[in-house]
Amino acid sequence: MSASRISLSETAPLLGQEQSFQSLPTRFPSSAVGMDSGTDAVIPRQSVFLGVDVGTGSARAGIFDETGKLLGSSSSPIQIWKDGNFIEQSSTDIWHAVCAAVKSACSKANISGEEVKGLGFAATCSLVAVDADGSPVTVSWSGDSRRNVIVWMDHRAVEQAERINSFNSTVLQYCGGSLSPEMQPPKLLWVKENLPDTWSMVFRWMDLSDWLSYRATGDDTRSLCTTVCKWTYLGHAHMSQYNEKDSRDMEACGWDDDFWEEIGLADLVDGHHAKIGRSVAFPGHPLGSGLTPIAAKELGLVAGIPVGTSLIDAHAGGVGVMESVQDSDSKEIDKEMILNRMALVCGTSTCHMAVSRDKLFIPGVWGPFWSAMVPEYWLTEGGQSATGALLDHIIQNHVASPHLANRAASQNISVFDILNKLLEDLMVDLKSPFLAALTEDTHVLPDFHGNRSPISDPKSKGVIYGLTLDTSEQELAILYLATVQAIAYGTRHIVEHCNSHGHKINTLLACGGLAKNSLFIQEHADIIGCPIILPRENESVLLGAAILGAVASRKYSTLQEAMKSLNAAGQVIYPCTEPKVKVYHDAKYRIFGELYKKQLSHRSIMAEALS
Repeated sequence: MSASRISLSETAPLLGQEQSFQSLPTRFPSSAVGMDSGTDAVIPRQSVFLGVDVGTGSARAGIFDETGKLLGSSSSPIQIWKDGNFIEQSSTDIWHAVCAAVKSACSKANISGEEVKGLGFAATCSLVAVDADGSPVTVSWSGDSRRNVIVWMDHRAVEQAERINSFNSTVLQYCGGSLSPEMQPPKLLWVKENLPDTWSMVFRWMDLSDWLSYRATGDDTRSLCTTVCKWTYLGHAHMSQYNEKDSRDMEACGWDDDFWEEIGLADLVDGHHAKIGRSVAFPGHPLGSGLTPIAAKELGLVAGIPVGTSLIDAHAGGVGVMESVQDSDSKEIDKEMILNRMALVCGTSTCHMAVSRDKLFIPGVWGPFWSAMVPEYWLTEGGQSATGALLDHIIQNHVASPHLANRAASQNISVFDILNKLLEDLMVDLKSPFLAALTEDTHVLPDFHGNRSPISDPKSKGVIYGLTLDTSEQELAILYLATVQAIAYGTRHIVEHCNSHGHKINTLLACGGLAKNSLFIQEHADIIGCPIILPRENESVLLGAAILGAVASRKYSTLQEAMKSLNAAGQVIYPCTEPKVKVYHDAKYRIFGELYKKQLSHRSIMAEALS
């Protein structure tokens, strides 16, 4: 993927619908906003909140009003360097993109910086290295100091992850039993072992969303979300502190020093864990004195705006959707309905977020993480490392792709729209009993970037069964459909696995770029057998980030209060009721499972041959 290109999965609209809006009509004439023309009275506006989300390919910003309505949003591309398992970015480039996106979003929403009452950041769980002055320190073999971010999907540390897991530390039970190479300890160990100069120069190792908050406020307080989910911090060490009047400056008491010493990173314990976090905070707690004058000038905002402690982007998506109900429903019907829900945050990857009152240990699924998303709830986090990225890969590497891309550009629609229409036509032409049946001879295992959950096998590989010499657009459409189904079977595997270990998930909520694709959502509903709620505002990650700012501004006393006020449901997609569709997917799901078992068998045969 080129540095300036937004992936298909980030832009694809619902079939037959227009691209999601970027801004709403201005509610007041621009002359009335913060201006006095002598005779015209100044018309006050509601408070607005700003959310910033840094994804894999772009930085985005969104402005929301007090009802959770999106007033305007914008994005700016970020650069990425890829070399096999090594994937890197620049924090300097990311900050410039954030500033551009914020200014553009404010302009599109027709609001001034003075009207923003709170700001929150969300980002991928990438690892940032900076020195004592806050300047970037390279994490790259190239030595390029710009490349100071190890991107979340970087898999350079597979061997380090395996070694750490062999110690069987007690902290691993809160990570599904093993660390992924996408988490921070393996990456830190890789840097220490391979880039000693970098290791000695780094003054702060930070999750990207924490770095953004630090860059904005100068406050080095870390988020319970990032530290618990990606650094092995034990958030439940703070159970007794949640109701304190000011729990923001909590001394970081959840680090397991024995773990860091055991894996060879004892130097990170020094200085009360100064390099990885001396203090932590619950998501949404105000940081420092708010936005610094320098950051405010760069962002086009006002110094002192409250900035809430950050969230990982997927977790912000959960905050932006988990309490969504339709306008006709009472939000008091079931205060605990959140316990029966799973949020699917569908972008480059898909994250599966569910919460519980009790801690549930689920092999191969990350967590339980206390207060990592919703305070005082235990979080279970499943995931698929390549979903939007996989669909892009399948489509763009097919010989028919350039022609499809040209058609999409000429018609100003997405490639997904064209493929979805091709499938509808094929169903008629081939007299298929239903659309999903077009893939009866094509089966996909979607582990092209390993399996994150629930098998937790980073060495798993993708499989395509049923290839022919056909290179037509129609054949690409069938392969695309089979890949969508494979992703849905992976989600079904995660949901069933979580429910077999104590969850009671019966409703899904979907957001992100892939949630704009109606075929993707309908296949998930049919395959998993659950209704899927789409949020009123599809930009749920941005809304979740903005909610952090709203809580930091004291507009709401708790994160969940803000969620109940600002989350809202849109369309609900129900599973197909045709029994033959369920029978079909049950059969394909069985084959889906067998593809991985066959892979393990073949892996064993080859290992023996090479031994």
